This record gives sequence, C-alpha cells and structure tokens, in this order.
Amino acid sequence: MALGTATAPYELRFDTGRVCLDLLATTHPVERLGSVGVLRAWITGSGLVPAGTPLAHADLSWLAGFRELRMQTARLVRARPAPGAPPYDRALARVNDLARGAPPAPRAVRGEDGALVRELTGPPLCAELLGAVARDAVDLLTDPEARASLRQCEGDNCPIVYVDTSRGRRRRWCSSEICGNRERVARHRRRAAVSRA
Repeated sequence: MALGTATAPYELRFDTGRVCLDLLATTHPVERLGSVGVLRAWITGSGLVPAGTPLAHADLSWLAGFRELRMQTARLVRARPAPGAPPYDRALARVNDLARGAPPAPRAVRGEDGALVRELTGPPLCAELLGAVARDAVDLLTDPEARASLRQCEGDNCPIVYVDTSRGRRRRWCSSEICGNRERVARHRRRAAVSRA
C-alpha cells in the first residue's frame, strides 16, 4: 500500500523518544499525515488516546491543526533561537498558546478480564490532543537534559530528530534498522567498489 493511503502502524514512526518529535517524523520520507484516517492512526499509535478510542469526529480541521503544530514545533526544535527572531518567536507563542489546552481526561475502568484499563471520559477534542503534544514540546524545550540529548539523524538526507537515551550517548541514527542499515549497505558498496578498482 502506498504511504498516506493506509493506516498500518509500520507506516508511522514512534521511535524518537517524544510524542512531539514523533509528530515531526511524519514528514519523512514523504508527508505521512495525508488524510484524516492516517491522523487518527497516528493519534492512537502515539499513545495520546487509548486503543479503541472513537475518533470518527476528527475532520480536516484536525489535520490542519496537527500540521500547523508540527511546523511550529519544527521551528523550535531545529532552530537556534536568536533574540527577537520573528519566526522563532511566533512559533514559540503558538506552541505556548496550544499548550494551555488541557489534555483529555483519562479514567480507569474494568476491562473484560477484570483488570483496570485506561479510557477517556469522553471523545477527545482536537484542542485537547494538540494541547497534549504542545505540552510535550514545552517540556522538551525547557528541560536542559532532554534538550542536550536531542540528535539529528546522521542518515543521508534524514531530517528526523530524536532523544538519544543510548548508553554513552552514541546513537547516530533515528533507527538502526532504517538509516543505520542504509549507511552500512552504502559503506559496504563503497568498500566493494574500491576493492574492484
């Protein structure tokens, strides 16, 4: 299936270490939030809502809201703030504004097997979900340790930013299976080409 047409979890990435960075990853290698259906899958896959939460009320305005938050968060995460830089200041103001929205309220209920499971008290609103992601961005940007652990993937043309929690802080790629594997294959091909020459 083509990207953007299905909602299979393997098409969406949740390996950056933060939900706000997972949202940024939806632009690579192509626009992944191409439909409301994929946005619904991303919202559930990111853990913003428990599995099975009804999201049928999500519409194109939700897609526009999440894309806008993604753009503003990218400006904050990828830029070096300069005093009075208008794009940075506007992005910061917008993320702060969205972060004021309260996240959806959870509650514990008994599941079919009797164990407690999490569900929401009602269908989540777009502003609540945007607020949860924006709060994650604020937490990331204001935590010096987390901010110092931000890394840009060293993969060829990979824009993904992730939190490096690896031992020794030596992680080089957003994913060893994706960009790391590509780099190892490219290195092997370069060595093979040199040995043939």
